[in-house]
Amino acid sequence: MYNSILIPIDMAHAEKGKHSLKAATTLAGKDTKVRLVNVVEDIPTFIAAQLPSGVIDKARDEASEGLKAFANAAGLKADTEVRSGRPHSAILSAAEDCEADLIIIGSHRPGMADYLLGSTAGRVVRHATCSVLVMR
Repeated sequence: MYNSILIPIDMAHAEKGKHSLKAATTLAGKDTKVRLVNVVEDIPTFIAAQLPSGVIDKARDEASEGLKAFANAAGLKADTEVRSGRPHSAILSAAEDCEADLIIIGSHRPGMADYLLGSTAGRVVRHATCSVLVMR
């Protein structure tokens, strides 16, 4: 069994998150700590200045509530966290912070940009210091 499982969830691809949570309920023992994390990408300052005030805070609040709803719907006792930054870096940092021994991450069908730049899941797999389960 795993001691600590990290599940990054992209709110834009909620269905992948549900599959990840289902896998976590199967792999987690009764003492396993589960953490759900969502990453809100940083917006360049010149763009953020054009946004109405509170938009970014609202996005963070909605992500936090969404994570809690996912955990409750799955019947999973989990901590939730919303981070800012580049998704793969924030996920790897969260895994290190919670001493995760498993990351369960969703993956989507790659587009052209993913072939050129690499997907978030691919970057997490390449740089994680723990096991990574990729859900398709």
